[in-house]
Order: sequence, then C-alpha cells, then structure tokens
Amino acid sequence: MCLAVPGKVMSIKDEQAEIDFGGVLRSADISMVEAEVGDWVLIHAGFAIEKLDEEEAQKTLELWKEVLEHDETAFR
Repeated sequence: MCLAVPGKVMSIKDEQAEIDFGGVLRSADISMVEAEVGDWVLIHAGFAIEKLDEEEAQKTLELWKEVLEHDETAFR
C-alpha cells in the first residue's frame, strides 16, 4: 500500500523544498512537479508526486484526521 500525505511548500532551494505538515517541517524533493512556495503537494517517500489545490488538500487532511482518530479509539 502506498500512502501520500499533503503538505504546503514553505521554501524551495534547487529541487528540495521545506514542506509544512501541520506545523512539522520536512524536506522533500520536488523535481517531479512544478511547485512554488505556497503550493500544496502530495508527498510520498520524500518526493512530491502531485500538486493539489488547497480545497483538495484540506479534504485529504480531514480524512487522515478521521482515520487517525478511528485508529486511536480502536485500540482502547
């Protein structure tokens, strides 16, 4: 199973970008997409694989939140 998580591009240097995942910054390679600061991208295994509009990114983040909350309650 492959999982990709949306994040917001905060800065770019060459083909590396700092991506904000809800307050957690991580570096990712953006060479496969044409991303600019402020864009939302899907990150998989350290690579941006697709650009998203903000609405789609927020919907995806909400779904992740629901999944994580469900998993948390399942193990209590």
